[in-house]
Amino acid sequence: MLRLLFFALLVRPLVLIGLGLNVRRRELLPKAGPAILVANHASHLDALVLMSLYPLSALPKLRPVAAADYFLRNKLVGWFSLNVIGILPLSRRPKVSEGDPLAEVGEFLSQGGMVVLFPEGTRSLSGEMAELKTGVAHLSRRHPDVPVVPIYVRGLNMALPKGEALFVPFFCDLFVGESVTWTGDKESFMTQLGDRLHALEAEGRRD
Repeated sequence: MLRLLFFALLVRPLVLIGLGLNVRRRELLPKAGPAILVANHASHLDALVLMSLYPLSALPKLRPVAAADYFLRNKLVGWFSLNVIGILPLSRRPKVSEGDPLAEVGEFLSQGGMVVLFPEGTRSLSGEMAELKTGVAHLSRRHPDVPVVPIYVRGLNMALPKGEALFVPFFCDLFVGESVTWTGDKESFMTQLGDRLHALEAEGRRD
C-alpha cells in the first residue's frame, strides 16, 4: 500500500507535471514481463521515470535493479528502497561467499517480472554514456528468450544531476528502441545492445 501511494501521489505527479515527459515509440515497450528495460543513467529520477511509464497496476511486476552498497547503506534508506521503491539490490563488487549476485533478479524474471537495469553501473556527471558493464549479458544468457529493451533518457541529468538534492523542472524525453535478445555470445550481445543505445543517444542529440 505504501508503494502504491508513493507512486500515485508523488512520483506520477512529479513525472507527468513537473517534467513534462515525452516518450518516443512507446509502442515498443513490452506490455508485460518477463522483460529487461535497459537505460542510460544520469539521475536518481531515472528509475522512477521509467517505472511511471506503466500503470500503477503493474507495480507488483516492475522493479529496478540498484546498487546494494548505495541503497542499503543504512537501515532507513534500505527499508525505503526495498519496501517503497521496490529495488532488487545488486552488489557491484560481489564476493564468492555472497553467492550468486544475479539470483534475485533472475528469480523475479522467472516469475514474469520486468526489471529496470542501468548497465553503466553509476550515474554520469556529464550526461555522456559510459562503457556498459557486462552484468546484463550474464542475465540475458540465463534468460535468452527475455527481450532486452534499450531506452535513452534525455534531460534528467539537468532536472536532478548526480550530487544535487534540489529538483529543477526540466523537460524530459525518452527514446525507446527495438529490443534485443541473447545472441549466444557475450561480446556480440554487448556490441548490439551498445550500438542500439548509442543510436538512441544520437537521435536524442539530433532532435
